Amino acid sequence: MEKKDLLKDVVEHIDIKKYDSTELINAMRKMSFTSRDTARAADILCQMIAEKDCTNILTIAGSTSAAGCMQVYVEMVRNKMVDAVVSTGASIIDMDLFEALGYKQALGYKHYIGTKENVIPDTKLRELYIDRIYDTFIDEEELQACDQATCDVADTLECRPYSSREFLYEVGKWLANGHGVKKESLIQTCYECGVPIFCPAFSDSSAGFGIGKHQWLRKKAGKPYVSIDSVADFLELTEIKMNSPPLHGRWRHAQELRTGHRCLRRNPWP
Repeated sequence: MEKKDLLKDVVEHIDIKKYDSTELINAMRKMSFTSRDTARAADILCQMIAEKDCTNILTIAGSTSAAGCMQVYVEMVRNKMVDAVVSTGASIIDMDLFEALGYKQALGYKHYIGTKENVIPDTKLRELYIDRIYDTFIDEEELQACDQATCDVADTLECRPYSSREFLYEVGKWLANGHGVKKESLIQTCYECGVPIFCPAFSDSSAGFGIGKHQWLRKKAGKPYVSIDSVADFLELTEIKMNSPPLHGRWRHAQELRTGHRCLRRNPWP
């Protein structure tokens, strides 16, 4: 078994522009279990988007971006359904930035349809330099290029602490300035649309290796370096919440029921 035998079937991101799911969602209203929850979640999402006083934060957890949902998020940003994004570092860096790069491929690096745990021993995958995300494979050598990209971005910046939002803004600008192969990455789209991205656990991703390398080399040379300030993330997110209209009163989170959204608005109850 060779590496090329496992990295051949590409994960394709769903294109929600190709069909109208309204009838399917409406049919779920009269079904049971999570079907009704899905229909209700769609109603909540529509209400959030329609309400002018609602600040919508898209929360991305797990590996949905590697699983084929990234273009859904891109379309939500482009269509002004999202005011901010909060995500795991892996979803934004190891998956989105990863696919935006791709020095050997016309459309960026890819995720591949793989197998679940224990079908192919992880020891064999390690031998082939293949990483597994549940039942999805990626090329470890390409992921190391993603590590290096975050190091390259850090090397261009003023040496000071950055919130993850500030650093990802710089990554978006770096991609837009000709370093991105895939032009519809979420990072670049958010940069172009003015939507901030926050990754509270930013170092728990490929960026941890890249910025870590930047810091190690700079320290070794006796030079200052870029760092990520997680408290700055907390303060900036708090400012978004406090500055979202209306400015006073209690706040509450709308129910998230499978929407991956949070709605910040005044609590109607005393």
